[in-house]
Amino acid sequence: MIQKYVFGKPIETGAVVQEIPETKSEILVMNQNVMEDKVVLFCKMEEEDIIYGLGEQVRGINKRGFSYISDATDDPIHTEGKHSLYGAHNFLIVNGRKIFGIFVDNPGKVVFDVGETSMETLTITTGKDCVIYIIEGESLKEVVKQFRQLIGRSYIAPKWAFGYQQSRWGYENEKDIREVVSGYQENGIPLEAVYLDIDYMEGYKDFTVDKEKFPKFSEFVEELKEQQIHLVPIIDAGVKVEEGYSIYEEGIANDYFCKDEEGENFTAAVWPGKVHFPDVLNAKAREWFGGKYRYLMEQGIDGFWNDMNEPAIFYSEKNLKKVIEEISAMKDKNLDIHSFFYLKDLVCSLSNSSKDYASFYHNMNGRKICHKDVHNLYGFYMTKAAAKAFEKIDPEKRVLLFSRSSYIGMHRYGGIWTGDNHAWWQQLLMSIQQMPSLNMCGILYTGSDIGGFGGDTTKDLLLRWLEFGIFTPLMRNHSAAGTRKQEVYQFGDTTDFRNIIRIRYALIPYLYSEFMKAALEDEMYFRPLAFDYPEDKQAKRVEDQLMVGESIMIAPVYTQNAVGRYVYLPEEMLMVCMTSPEEKRFEVLEKGHHYISVSLNEVVFFVKKNHVLLLAALNEKVKTTADLEQASYEWIGYVPEKAEYLFYQDDGISKKYLSKKNWKVCKFTKEDFSNGYLKKEN
Repeated sequence: MIQKYVFGKPIETGAVVQEIPETKSEILVMNQNVMEDKVVLFCKMEEEDIIYGLGEQVRGINKRGFSYISDATDDPIHTEGKHSLYGAHNFLIVNGRKIFGIFVDNPGKVVFDVGETSMETLTITTGKDCVIYIIEGESLKEVVKQFRQLIGRSYIAPKWAFGYQQSRWGYENEKDIREVVSGYQENGIPLEAVYLDIDYMEGYKDFTVDKEKFPKFSEFVEELKEQQIHLVPIIDAGVKVEEGYSIYEEGIANDYFCKDEEGENFTAAVWPGKVHFPDVLNAKAREWFGGKYRYLMEQGIDGFWNDMNEPAIFYSEKNLKKVIEEISAMKDKNLDIHSFFYLKDLVCSLSNSSKDYASFYHNMNGRKICHKDVHNLYGFYMTKAAAKAFEKIDPEKRVLLFSRSSYIGMHRYGGIWTGDNHAWWQQLLMSIQQMPSLNMCGILYTGSDIGGFGGDTTKDLLLRWLEFGIFTPLMRNHSAAGTRKQEVYQFGDTTDFRNIIRIRYALIPYLYSEFMKAALEDEMYFRPLAFDYPEDKQAKRVEDQLMVGESIMIAPVYTQNAVGRYVYLPEEMLMVCMTSPEEKRFEVLEKGHHYISVSLNEVVFFVKKNHVLLLAALNEKVKTTADLEQASYEWIGYVPEKAEYLFYQDDGISKKYLSKKNWKVCKFTKEDFSNGYLKKEN
């Protein structure tokens, strides 16, 4: 059951697709207090209550004990003291005597105090104009399913986007890209895509290609496609202020940019220096900006990543002027501790300033709206602009699209990656814990920068991250300029890296099938253990193991120098240990706590009782997802009685998701696995 409560005059965000009648009641499930400029909701939490959700956030799967702020923020230092990251995902679930979800549909700042101020109280503070949905259900899965139906079907990426992808800020030209491709090919390591960061552009200008670096870009794209390698360019939110630049001039001529208080085009700065922001909340401007993706698509591009779309601001023209004047006034003064730190904070305050976000405006459906009131929608609507354009440019084809910033509702148009993380072990654990929270909010096509974006990764960290990353739909190795190169062939002997990435390709038939079921049936691909074992009190407290699809549980290693870890099994399971697609060992473990050894080159996962797992039986010729079409299959199964598996397979590129031809029911009895736990497909 879903109840809808409307406060004030809420902005239509586009998050919800299902019509829900307004509940005419002054009393919510929780206490509520409508103040002059905000709505505050209170909910008493019992000691055993667990709070799930909030999508892309810091800390654990259970969100109790901290405050989280939905306020999309360009901040690459994702330590556990931070309250905001790049996305705003205002949905949580209370798992107590009563199970219910809360969705706060407000595109401005929302604060979720989940027991930080008072350990027994959940307090949600939001603006006075909002819609609040209360979703009740008999189980955690039922609450999620209702919410997912409320907000619409998740984006489905092309099948090639489930292959291994390589990115780095710093691939400057064709030569650099060719070196990356040959580095993988010469070492026999599968590779599906190489990314183009801001270096490919002419002067950091959107929808341009530097002709000196890429003199025959369309031919280069085609050259790579013949090798089944896709090029995926970045698109940033800011349009460079430059006479003669067609995107800038068209935006000026048609009034497509955000405005300041005086009605002038708001000027900020990012990579190219001064920029204007396309007013993607304006339908005409959004259609115009989305149409610009055509330029790259006509040259063979079939995947994009949208970045800097919180929107990130290095500085605004007006704020920079004020800060420089204030700094100039300090010249020749004796700066004591207070004045020095004031100076330091003054400079740091230039970037992503709340004052800047309060100083520019959108034209949304003919209504002038201050950006701070819709701040969390910008990344959503930039990605929607692209997705809607793709429907016109190539309506039957799936295009890879994901974004850094997002709001609930964007999941219908693209995925996300979890932003500019660091090569820290703690960030690997955070990535594991973010996945189910993002799935609850409809974001299925997601993953983190494997190995860490910032800082220098290490061989062991990269191996362990890959061992988790083989299960995430987006499997991308990405690093920053100036850091250690982290293409997997940069670390000496490539045997372990090659085998782990090949295991990913062996798993794709299962992973893709489970992803498609989750998308088409409004369910979760990643789940906390408590979703599958609601009566198991110990399962509720597990923070570092996940269910993946219907058949398996994973327990990644995420600590330095570890040669194993403790695992909790909520039922008897089959442990599968793989050092390559060909090398597997099996062991049945009883319910309970176990210490398991996990070598640095080993992938370990667990198959549920009376469940099966489909793998591609790889040969050395398999280098991309396209090659999987020629592979045979094998089943891993733990079937003491019988099992049934619904296998999904389509062409991987069209939008004919619902064809009955895509589904196959596979049935097994214990006799099928009488010789062990492996069955070759006939």
